[in-house]
Amino acid sequence: MAHCPDCGTTLEEGSDLEFNEMDATTGFLKASKRYYTANCAECGATIGSGVAGAKAGGGGAV
Repeated sequence: MAHCPDCGTTLEEGSDLEFNEMDATTGFLKASKRYYTANCAECGATIGSGVAGAKAGGGGAV
């Protein structure tokens, strides 16, 4: 069983996390891939992140 490192909430179900897409439109990354962050649904702390592959139509334009 996992717990949020910030607020201690038990993370047991998918609804205990919120997934947010981070891409070139946010100004955070300039790439054609989709990056996701997993956040605690209770306090919003970012717990993890990952890459989901290429984004349709590119998206990596500078």
